[in-house]
Amino acid sequence: GTAPLPPVVARLAGGRVVRAVWRNDLGGVTFAIGGPDAGGRPVEFVKTGPGDHAAEAARLDWAGRYLAVPRVLGFGPGWLHTAALPGRSAVDPRWVADPVRAARAIGTGLRVLHDNAPVGDCPFDWSVRTRLAGIRPAARAGLGAAPAVDRLVVCHGDACAPNTVIDADGRFAGLVDLGALGVADRWADLAVATLSLGWNYGEQRKEECEGELLGAYGLQPDAIRLDYYRRLWEAPESDSG
Repeated sequence: GTAPLPPVVARLAGGRVVRAVWRNDLGGVTFAIGGPDAGGRPVEFVKTGPGDHAAEAARLDWAGRYLAVPRVLGFGPGWLHTAALPGRSAVDPRWVADPVRAARAIGTGLRVLHDNAPVGDCPFDWSVRTRLAGIRPAARAGLGAAPAVDRLVVCHGDACAPNTVIDADGRFAGLVDLGALGVADRWADLAVATLSLGWNYGEQRKEECEGELLGAYGLQPDAIRLDYYRRLWEAPESDSG
């Protein structure tokens, strides 16, 4: 759809073609700044609206040492400006039409992140303890005890399908939207990634795609950890969270 063009986006575009491409759950809008090529493929993006954009910029700068993520071009109150990655989102119509290949790319991307970003050097946290502090007390009590950690990794923090970028050949090309990146059990990411498959590719393909995602990652399903981290993901935040 359409969205009002914030002055900061118009300034950053400098007369280039701009279009709104994504609205998140918080009402924030991401704008694409088109390139000079005939196809008008975006070369930059500007995320606007609620969120700690300085914190996301710091995470992108850190993660960019180890894998393909958007390069930060600038940020300020209410906006984050990044260079585009080559490829398309895993929920682009091209990949919604081929969800099995998309699921494999998502699983591969999470494995690349988890294997290459060093836990010992990561200054960011996404642990169960940190996340529990931000949800409502009643929901916290209802979750029960967290399962033992399988493997601590640097997690994406919002590993839903739209945040994987895939190249023209169906291969993993990069990750976006790393505002919650931090150290946690790898199943915290895998639970969210597999949960999102039904939302984005249809419940009738969810089981098949889940198997492909976990297979590409190199794991068999862990029902206990998947269940806990999905419930934690869906737990309502506290009023101050």
